[in-house]
Amino acid sequence: MRRGGERVVLGAARILVGVLVVAGWELGARCGALDVFFFSRPSDIAVRLGAWFGSGSIWGHLRVTLTEAALALLLGGAAGMVAGFLLARARFAAAVLDPYLKMCNALPRVVLAPIFLLWFGLGIWSKVALGVSLVLFIVFFNTYRGVREVDPVLVDSVRMLGASDARLLRHVLLPSALTWIFSSLHISIGFALVGAVVGEYLGASRGIGYLISQAEGTFDTTGVFTGITVLCAVVLLVDLAVARAERRLLRWQPPRVTTSTGER
Repeated sequence: MRRGGERVVLGAARILVGVLVVAGWELGARCGALDVFFFSRPSDIAVRLGAWFGSGSIWGHLRVTLTEAALALLLGGAAGMVAGFLLARARFAAAVLDPYLKMCNALPRVVLAPIFLLWFGLGIWSKVALGVSLVLFIVFFNTYRGVREVDPVLVDSVRMLGASDARLLRHVLLPSALTWIFSSLHISIGFALVGAVVGEYLGASRGIGYLISQAEGTFDTTGVFTGITVLCAVVLLVDLAVARAERRLLRWQPPRVTTSTGER
């Protein structure tokens, strides 16, 4: 009962913050404190959302962006987890590759976007590649840390009991790393969408990033903020789905409050 009451209070507080921000934005725009040309108004954004979804014109663009982001999250997440597990168990290889991994992670991904456009063209794969470059290192470093955090005494004890590498992975390493992996996925969802949208913004014929680019080109501030609103809603919905999957897979752990930033 106590936990249920805390969730209700937390949900109400979150809604209240959102209502206050939107109401303050609308009031500031109507009073002239905010220039509508630069900031638009929540009421205008709501009208544009109704027009987009009412006509159905948004669905094709949203499907393209979600496909690109989902592929980036899937491919980047899988590659990051595999690499994290392998290097966490191969300490010498991890030490050798450490400076190269840090250099690659330090590269600004926006600089890579034009290169991916040259390599893969204006189709979805250039956006997927950019999203993968963002997601991979987030998942990799979290998986690597999660596996390395396993108590060596526990690993040695399981080994002494005759556990094979597969059983060690399934019953010890993977459960230990799951918390870290899910924390990285909460962050990676947003970065996968960022990769898709930035790629579409630089060169595409469909997608939410394309809509935002077109609106910006015609000084349509309402269109820009409407596209951003759609992306924010998508991120929240996907993050809720990931949080639900996390609760189901980590039922053996004591309950903790998890935020969208991965803090616990």
